[in-house]
Amino acid sequence: MPVNSFDNYPMSWKPNLENTNQAFYKELAKRLEKDIKSGVLKPGTMLPPQRELADFLDINLSTITRAFKLCEQKGLICGVVGRGTFVASDVTNGSILLSNKEDRLIEMGAIMPSTKPNSYVLEAIWKLLKEPEAHNVLQYDLAENNSMQKNAAVQWISQTGFTTKPDNILFAAGGQNAIVGIFASLFQCGDKIGTSELIYPGVKTAAKMLGIQLIPIPDNNGELSIEALKQICKKEELKGLYIIADYHNPTTHCMSEIIRKKIAIAAKELKLIIIEDAINSLLSENPPLPIAAYAPDYTIYISSVSKTLSPGLRIAFVVSPRYYYKELSVGFYNINIMVSPILIEATVRLINSDMAGELLEKRRAHTKKRNRYLNQVLSGYTILGDERCNFRWLILPDGFTGRTFELCAKNAGVQIYCAERFVVGTSKVPSAVRVAVTAVENDEDFEKGVLVLKSILESKTEFTYF
Repeated sequence: MPVNSFDNYPMSWKPNLENTNQAFYKELAKRLEKDIKSGVLKPGTMLPPQRELADFLDINLSTITRAFKLCEQKGLICGVVGRGTFVASDVTNGSILLSNKEDRLIEMGAIMPSTKPNSYVLEAIWKLLKEPEAHNVLQYDLAENNSMQKNAAVQWISQTGFTTKPDNILFAAGGQNAIVGIFASLFQCGDKIGTSELIYPGVKTAAKMLGIQLIPIPDNNGELSIEALKQICKKEELKGLYIIADYHNPTTHCMSEIIRKKIAIAAKELKLIIIEDAINSLLSENPPLPIAAYAPDYTIYISSVSKTLSPGLRIAFVVSPRYYYKELSVGFYNINIMVSPILIEATVRLINSDMAGELLEKRRAHTKKRNRYLNQVLSGYTILGDERCNFRWLILPDGFTGRTFELCAKNAGVQIYCAERFVVGTSKVPSAVRVAVTAVENDEDFEKGVLVLKSILESKTEFTYF
């Protein structure tokens, strides 16, 4: 029995655990997870202090700590130094954004390039398959041993102004696969990685799967706060930092040169592993130098062709410092054995010809055309990002949350994604939604979708989210 009476004592959570056959901390963690997922505990709810909960349940403090640790590794709760432990803000939102399509919905949620320029990719594959030695691309083949393929990767990355060497190149089966490979190779369950307060959900699912905790780093007028990074790194013992410097997903922010340099300096001081996701860098014709150019010995740089050439080309080029190269090589091998030889060979041929450049320009022109229409129709609203970005960040007027706006849009036949899906830990959720501009195939549906969004913005009472 607890020493103190809790009959009339206010507590946000009073679990009832009786006749348990499991270890008590596991049963407590299981109950906490159940109450969070069922909605008994809402996102942002502050949990009772651990000592208070231990007193209430009449158990050791260490049992509470172990239970909380299990839930923390699953991304269900977050401890904030000096404030307490909270239910994660994003815990009730789906993290996987690429799901089964609903025929009635206009797709403006998932970020996908148009399929129309894929004729370039098909041409490259057909040419490859007609060659006498085509059977070789159906064999086991480790791309990291192929100098021609590594040189093509170096050539592709050089478009950002970042010069690397073939010996630093590794291959992964797309950007998400690269992220999982890096996390699994260099981090362990319980390690902490810093991120922006809003981040690409694929990072969250990868971290959750591996028991890695993401720690949000506050920004300062849109830019990552270097002072906050240093403080949090020391308090939380961060091991890594995941960054999207160009067209940050979802906010579209492009990091300034001075902050890139300061992050590079901080990485050297704090011995941080920087994971720079440059999947969006080549949306721009003249992207700024990446962080990897300023801190090559501390930065693992990811470049993918899925957003720029074709989503079906599941190929990512990973630039690794020599210090991490062997670990990453083994990790990628354990996950993939190899990347698809036919896909990497098709990608390399596109890069080594004029076709990749032409395809890239067609996609850029298509994106600009879509964005000009979007800017015109939604000119009275705050929509972040520029015409080169294939997604935008719509700041909602008073009266909307991201979640309610997403539901209104879905009921009106348009799929978009709310800010709640991207938030990390207990970070404040802005009233905003991400709008993909190239996912829907034809212009007519795209224009219809934009007009639907405008109608919802202008006539709140005419739409329902129930």
